[in-house]
Amino acid sequence: MKIDLYDPASFAAGHPFDQYAWLRENDPVHWHEEPDGPGFWAVTRYDDVYSVDRNFQAFSSEPTIMIQDAPDQQQSFGGYKMMLMMDPPQHTAYRKLIRNEFTQPAATPRTPRMQALARRIVDAVIERGECDFVSDIAGEMPSFVIAELMGLPLDDGRELYKLTEIIHTAPQALPPGTQLGALQKMFEYGRGVIAEKRARPSNDLATKLLQAEVDGKRLDDIEFLLFFLLLVDAGGDTTRNLLSSGLIALLERPEKLAWLQADLAGRLPSAREELLRWCTPVIYMRRTARHDVELGGKQIREGQKAVMYFASANRDPRKFENPDVLDLTRSPNPHIAFGTGPHGCLGQHIARIEIDAVLTEVLTRMDGLEIVGAPEWLASSFISGPKQMRVRYRPAPRLAA
Repeated sequence: MKIDLYDPASFAAGHPFDQYAWLRENDPVHWHEEPDGPGFWAVTRYDDVYSVDRNFQAFSSEPTIMIQDAPDQQQSFGGYKMMLMMDPPQHTAYRKLIRNEFTQPAATPRTPRMQALARRIVDAVIERGECDFVSDIAGEMPSFVIAELMGLPLDDGRELYKLTEIIHTAPQALPPGTQLGALQKMFEYGRGVIAEKRARPSNDLATKLLQAEVDGKRLDDIEFLLFFLLLVDAGGDTTRNLLSSGLIALLERPEKLAWLQADLAGRLPSAREELLRWCTPVIYMRRTARHDVELGGKQIREGQKAVMYFASANRDPRKFENPDVLDLTRSPNPHIAFGTGPHGCLGQHIARIEIDAVLTEVLTRMDGLEIVGAPEWLASSFISGPKQMRVRYRPAPRLAA
């Protein structure tokens, strides 16, 4: 079995589940070569991934959560770090600034608004009978929601989403300088947000961040811009890619889709969790050993990289019965599609509401739904999901005036 979890080509049609399975059974903490780098430990069993993600005392998120070291990263941000690349207690202090916006009690009252947005999104394409499911539906919802949270025009959310797609694409799949250009555009837009919210503060997350303090000091412009990048960037990943790859899974299994549609409201919660386990949009997160530590019988040296493969953990037969079966009734379902521990996805409660709202509209209104041609997957070894996916359905009238 050839193992290559570094090359985006391995993820050209989704997760390489055959590689994951071999590694779990034969070498669950596997030393993986890295072109132009020192190499890394690929961690593929559930218990090991769970342990690494929670044990920040032994496994640090600094200097980066990406496999590749970026020696110029600290210089380019002037020594600043994104929250994802901090450890407690610093990470805890920064996360606290926005945590209250994303708790379940804060997210649940947003449900009617997200349902209205989902109706608007499907209304925009329902009369056409064909659309690109990724850009026209799956990508619209998280783009709109994060724009509303930040107090931005909805159409601007759509344009920012296009930039995040570039940022997540493997650099080798893009012309030189494309990702840097996307980052510069994101920061340029963020500077406009700073000026607008300082001049006209409002009750939105952007304003709250600009007025927030850590250790008695307000966020400066660069700290805000890194927060802005994180929120826009991470705000769409799981929802967009889960909706697209989850729809593929359902359409490939018409009997399961029919079962779900027979009682959508009652069955969607368990089905959504199983689709999260099944699809697992975030491929990996990296940690760096703070000191020598043993994991899965292997000795990881201080400074070495440990890379957690979440989709492999979510297919581990030691944790899940019949893990390679899509079981929409699975319970309990302790998947870690959102990660776990201090860095567990802050937006997971909002993501679940978004997913339910869109699937409800799509599965009740878009009759005869089918995929046209082969989906084009995002060229990335970090995020898994289709980049383009044409679908056809029976045209129907809009619901809104």
